[in-house]
Amino acid sequence: MTTADVGDTQAQGAPDAPPGFAERVMPLDPYQVELEAIDVAQPHLFQARQQYAYFERLRKEAPVHYSPSGEFGPYWSITRYEDIQYVDTHHHVFSSEPAIVLQDPQEELPMEMFIAMDPPKHDRQRKEVSPVVGPRNLAVLQHTIRERVCNILDSLPRNETFNWVDLVSIELTTQMLATLFDFPFEDRRKLTWWSDVATARVEPGGLCETDEERREILRECLTYFMGLWEQRKDNEDGNDLISMLARGESTRDMPPMEFLGNLILLIVGGNDTTRNSISGGLVALDEFPDEMAKLRANPELIPNMVSEIIRWQTPLAYMRRRANQDTTLGGHTIREGDKVAMWYASGNRDPEIFADADRLLIDRDNARRHMSFGFGVHRCMGNRLAEMQLRILWEEILPRFPKIEIMGDPVRVRSTFVQGYTELPVRLPA
Repeated sequence: MTTADVGDTQAQGAPDAPPGFAERVMPLDPYQVELEAIDVAQPHLFQARQQYAYFERLRKEAPVHYSPSGEFGPYWSITRYEDIQYVDTHHHVFSSEPAIVLQDPQEELPMEMFIAMDPPKHDRQRKEVSPVVGPRNLAVLQHTIRERVCNILDSLPRNETFNWVDLVSIELTTQMLATLFDFPFEDRRKLTWWSDVATARVEPGGLCETDEERREILRECLTYFMGLWEQRKDNEDGNDLISMLARGESTRDMPPMEFLGNLILLIVGGNDTTRNSISGGLVALDEFPDEMAKLRANPELIPNMVSEIIRWQTPLAYMRRRANQDTTLGGHTIREGDKVAMWYASGNRDPEIFADADRLLIDRDNARRHMSFGFGVHRCMGNRLAEMQLRILWEEILPRFPKIEIMGDPVRVRSTFVQGYTELPVRLPA
């Protein structure tokens, strides 16, 4: 069903949970499990890159699918492009509050952020910081980005294996974040650390093994930024994100936890998305070497390739919404209060929109239709900055490196939200 089926008079409610569903761990093959028992929001599927096989089955057989007992409770999966777009653009029916991930905010450290708010509060807070990625400031930032890209690429080792994620993807995006926040440059890697902690799963062997450990690290983040706030709260001329928040009419009186929530939003938005598209682009071009040859033969394809990389990688796999009222979608009744996961990663592979969707095609004629930036009032504020960083990076890579050798399998983030990488071993022949 597509959005044309909204309001279907034969709508069905959420099915009952299959016996033993809560204990079920999804096999890597989606056809080894009953359709009704599928719970695609399991990190091992994403780490093994098997989420796309599940999305393919759901698009075909149950594009509006109910998981009655996921890790964070029952939720609906929306997997077709048109249905996702419908949910994303009807914010009066599908609310962003109280969270954009399936996990509900923890009572011990509740953080509000404007992406998890509905209009009008969302609109007011977003407006305060949007000038930092407005056309005028982007024109100023372009020279800075190119200078930093050149310095990073020229410093890379030759004839030895190194981690592209660390030396290129993280370094470029973290330098950019430090600029946007006017953050002490020598401490810039703290931004990466806080971003990783904010999106990491709490589990044994993870970045944070307990909720208290995560809370303590995020309190450190808040304390650091409160110091910057105090320094800049009376600065009427500051053009950085902290100064903008401190003088903004709708943000200057934020309680500490709301300040922290918006900080995490801006840090993650400026870090995880761009950095994982940088790494994912190299992975994709290695997987499809004909496209790399096409790129080297015609560098003018870079801007379109950037859009295609963002589609293919989809740095954030989904966004969650909550139904404000009983509604119908694809012949199913979604009840007031139900969680709804818009799987952008699936919509970007929908063959009804993107032909040969699993392939990277750098000259794809509709690459810009990707949904990685979302739709409607919550469309990614920094999308132009992300595209600029990727475009400039590849403009500078091509003349420098005739060949980039990937020396081993990438290590993917253990997450159902961030589709990213922790390691990508590469070698640059001298």
